[in-house]
Amino acid sequence: MDTELVGAQKTLSPVLRAKALDNRLPDPILGDTYAEQVMRRLDPGYDTRRFGTSQLGLAAVVRSKAHDDWAREFLAEHPDAVVLHLGCGLDARVHRLDPPATVDWYDLDYPAVIELRRRFLPPRDHYTMIGSSVTDLAWLERVPRDRPALMIAEGLVPYLTEPDVRRLLTSVSDAFPSGQIQLDTVPVWAWRVSKWDPTLRRYGTRFHCGFDDPAALAAWHPRLRYVGEAPMFDSPLLMAKAPAGTRRMYRLLNLLPGMKRSSRIVRFRF
Repeated sequence: MDTELVGAQKTLSPVLRAKALDNRLPDPILGDTYAEQVMRRLDPGYDTRRFGTSQLGLAAVVRSKAHDDWAREFLAEHPDAVVLHLGCGLDARVHRLDPPATVDWYDLDYPAVIELRRRFLPPRDHYTMIGSSVTDLAWLERVPRDRPALMIAEGLVPYLTEPDVRRLLTSVSDAFPSGQIQLDTVPVWAWRVSKWDPTLRRYGTRFHCGFDDPAALAAWHPRLRYVGEAPMFDSPLLMAKAPAGTRRMYRLLNLLPGMKRSSRIVRFRF
């Protein structure tokens, strides 16, 4: 891989790996064939090293499935929507959901990540990639704003500061006539201890915000309304489809205080 990724950009690899390994299960949670193909090109030996086939990353796959399901619901209601997939990494959501031609889909991430997307994932009609920091809101000027919007921020919010999250949510709420915002958060304790998290330290990054009650983010804008939450670490889907050893590990982890809801998948409407 010639393109140099830094900090939080590097976390796209373990998430992609989890989706690739999920696709090899007899009954996958996500069933993303693109993830397996791209992971093999990105790191040909990803499954040959120690713990190379571990399915402990399946919680991240459950998170993607929740975001996919919510997105399908919204696009069924609003087939003329504009989709803003922020911090998209190498996720193939636009291909998994295969929206109709009436939907304009925008994948946004740092230029280095977008360069990888252009190399590893196919183009399609009504689909645009934007190389930009999410927090540089000039990108909003590049998308049509006269239709309902679906904003998906998977695995993104904890890496932003709270002021940047607030500015992002309020700006999107102001820019479109109506829409849905999907995101996931970590609690305050996870944000504060992230500087010691071995996985994050390996990638040279950490979290920059946390919310004990993500539903309270709706108070940031008079049009925002909290809709609900999807399970992640205690997801029935995870417990039904993960290999037995992985299920046992998550059951044990969920006994730890705060672990069961250490990541929250939430959505808002406006």
